Amino acid sequence: MDALAPLDYGRSFLLGKAPSNEVRFWVESRTRLIDEQTGDVEDYLQVGSCKSENTFAVHDLFHDDNYDFLPVFGPQWTVVFRRKSRVTDTYRDTRPSIDWWDGQLQHLIEVPEAKVLQTHAQAREATYSYAPLVAQVEIADPAQKLRSIVEFPVKTMNTRREDDNYQVDSGPVALHDLKRRDCSADGLRLAFVAFNTADFADFVVEVPTPVDGGAQVYHFSELIHLSSTNRLLALPV
Repeated sequence: MDALAPLDYGRSFLLGKAPSNEVRFWVESRTRLIDEQTGDVEDYLQVGSCKSENTFAVHDLFHDDNYDFLPVFGPQWTVVFRRKSRVTDTYRDTRPSIDWWDGQLQHLIEVPEAKVLQTHAQAREATYSYAPLVAQVEIADPAQKLRSIVEFPVKTMNTRREDDNYQVDSGPVALHDLKRRDCSADGLRLAFVAFNTADFADFVVEVPTPVDGGAQVYHFSELIHLSSTNRLLALPV
């Protein structure tokens, strides 16, 4: 895996440039897309979800037909996911990043001195000492000559002393399908990720999902098993 200093997710933010709303977003994950054919690297920053709102209104601050609002910002393109109570054609909205709040300022705190946890015992001990944990999951498609590193703070860590085991379960993250596209943001989907070894990760992806009565909603229901190289890091306390 490429050496990648992890972000300190407690202190990393994006700030919109628009005078009408200099909105600040908390960065929740980073997906690095690496094109081995051209050498290009793009970082997509998935930020915290909020609810649709009437910004700066004097009353009725939330939209009546409310939805989750989750952006993933890239260097050229940004995709916003709008999840309503039903499947709609407005779920994905991809535009040039400059069109969202006149572009964004990045305040990303990297931690080069983070400790790589190389054993299950080290992972458990870092968990018990309440160290901030960050995971990096690298996946690749050699035929497409594309790779990605999905990095995220470990929000849930399962451990078991009896057999020296652990399991990461966190999300959402921005998972790229590693297909070549004119707009690379079109390959991004929202997912949760889990792993308990160094060589594979399982994802559950948000997709249209049938519910009782024949309706469809967006739900994390598509299961994907991928070969990967996983890295777990502990940030200094």
